[in-house]
Amino acid sequence: MFIEIPSELEAALTDRPLPPWTLDGSFLAESTMEEYQARLAASPKFEETASALRHALTGDAGGYAVLRLGNLSRALGTGDRFRRLATAFAAEVAVPFSPFPRWPLWKDIGVKADKDPGRSSGIGYNAFHMDLVNATRPPDCTTLLCVRPDPLGGGASILSDAHAAVARLPERSRALLTETAYHYGTFFDLHGVGEEYRPFPVLDSSGPGEGFVRFTAKMLERSPLGRSHADAARELAEELVRGQVSFTLQSGDYLIVDQRRYLHGREALHSGQETVPVDGRRLLLQLFLRAGTGADAGRVADRRHR
Repeated sequence: MFIEIPSELEAALTDRPLPPWTLDGSFLAESTMEEYQARLAASPKFEETASALRHALTGDAGGYAVLRLGNLSRALGTGDRFRRLATAFAAEVAVPFSPFPRWPLWKDIGVKADKDPGRSSGIGYNAFHMDLVNATRPPDCTTLLCVRPDPLGGGASILSDAHAAVARLPERSRALLTETAYHYGTFFDLHGVGEEYRPFPVLDSSGPGEGFVRFTAKMLERSPLGRSHADAARELAEELVRGQVSFTLQSGDYLIVDQRRYLHGREALHSGQETVPVDGRRLLLQLFLRAGTGADAGRVADRRHR
């Protein structure tokens, strides 16, 4: 699932700047995606790399990938030129978009020692979850671009195959998870993700191994749940941990997660974060992707559900 960028491609991308992107509402404009694809397609090894990325996300054993863009981040810095390249790679998978109109296309996730430790910007363990779990159309993929890892060595990413975890549950627990009984979070000023889904089932009506597993461990502590439904969700949380993989993102690593297959989270950052200057702490950039329709699903927005 780790995809190295061939040296020939790195050299070409370093010398081939991309223009600023244009948004169509909250989505990356189709014209921008076409221009990025046309410019990069002529680069040596680009098509092979993009194909490997798509296969890692959609193959039978896939569901997530890490593009190793560290050499490019060191050559270009982590500003606009580098972010355009990461956006271009993302557009080979699906349509980049921001569900948050008050933030730009890429959202900063820094470290705030005074925040709830379990939140994305906190310093503690961030348990398994899917992003925008309470939307009727959550992002199909969530992506994280590492600008700076934790300088103290913590904050490993954790991932778990959600459907494999569900398959290990007893039938009674799976039945409870299909019931519309779960709550979590607020829903305000969001674009491109449908309507608020409250309450929602953890498992939808798709066949085994299909559809979203609408789960966030935070709902076990922060939502009113009956005992049987809470117990079923705790069983799922335990199976997710049992099947997890973990790795630490390095500067320039770009993690892309198919939310229909994998849930994600983060181990706690190393103790002593208060001693690290704010501008030296771990920094990730988050971008969401919406799958398109038709044969060219990686490059065409699904306009019907905006």
